[in-house]
Amino acid sequence: MMADQEMILRLLRTARGQIDGIEKMVAQDRYCIDICNQILAAESVLRKANKEILRAHMGHCVRQALAGQDEVQAEVKVEEIVGLLDKMSK
Repeated sequence: MMADQEMILRLLRTARGQIDGIEKMVAQDRYCIDICNQILAAESVLRKANKEILRAHMGHCVRQALAGQDEVQAEVKVEEIVGLLDKMSK
């Protein structure tokens, strides 16, 4: 992985902490909207981590495949990105 591992790990730890907090809120029967807001915050952190990993992948792996002579590998990388974007848009 070419992304900044320390930043990604920090983001994932933040998301884990938020999810742990959400579990406690549910167990404490906290106000629904407060729980929903915390879920949105955790999703946001995970999206940021995903975006950074994707940025690094495109900047290194995809760029390298497109610059190379292997058209099959280039097509594979493009299809991976298209598949990921399809999942992200759902």
